[in-house]
Order: sequence, then structure tokens, then C-alpha cells
Amino acid sequence: MIIDSINNLSKYEALNPRFSKVLEYINSHDLAQQPEGKQVIDGSDLFVNFSLAKGKTPAEAKLESHNEMIDIQIPLSCTEVMGYTPREDLDEQPYNAEKDITFYEGMAQQYVAVKPGMFAIFFPQDGHAPCIADDDVIKKVIFKVKC
Repeated sequence: MIIDSINNLSKYEALNPRFSKVLEYINSHDLAQQPEGKQVIDGSDLFVNFSLAKGKTPAEAKLESHNEMIDIQIPLSCTEVMGYTPREDLDEQPYNAEKDITFYEGMAQQYVAVKPGMFAIFFPQDGHAPCIADDDVIKKVIFKVKC
């Protein structure tokens, strides 16, 4: 897991060859003005979801992980708290290959506030519980990057 300012995202470009396309997209689009929904950037290897998510309490937020994709999550409208638990500390659960997601029971071990202007990167080894916020609706961006 990485949490940082969006201004520093280029420092992580070497971690995945597709991260440079994420940076190109961010630099050429006004993220706050994009319509809700999915936009394909590089086929199934890189796409972005613009979403309006319901704010949840820590108890309501489900821990999840992905096998094939890396999440780069960017809150736009408010501070979003994201839970984190290393996947190795989570009990094995059924994996949904079609949606590339595993959900886990229980609450995260740690929580971090991610403000607009920041991002969080979650790798396959990172259990994460997104969408924790006091706001009823969170406007956010999720880049899905093939590992």
C-alpha cells in the first residue's frame, strides 16, 4: 500500500509499466469533471472508474483484495478513510475471478485518511476497506491497473 500526494505519483512510475499511462491520463483530463462510469485507457489492462460511492462506517466497509489488478484510488469530493490489513493476515475466502475480488469478514487493522489531492495504491497483497466517510456520497476515481 502506498499513500501520498497526487503531486508525487510520478515517483512511483517505475513500479508498473502502465503507471505512466495513468499519469498521462491524469495530466490530460480534469478528473472532477468526468462523468460517472468506466473509461477504457488500454483495453482490459488499464481502465478508470469514476464513481459516486455511499459513505460507510468502518464497521460497514468490507475488506477486499484483487489478484489481477492494482487499485489507484483518488478521492475527489471529501476525505475518504481507507482501511488496511495485509492479505497474509486475512482468512482465506472465496475469490470471484470474473470480478477479480475477494471479500473478507471483520474490520481492518489500520485506517488512514486520504484527502482530495492524495491517492492510495493497493497491490494484490493489500487488503483494503474503501469508502469510509462521514459524507453520504463520495466522488472518487479508481484506476484499475493490470499487475
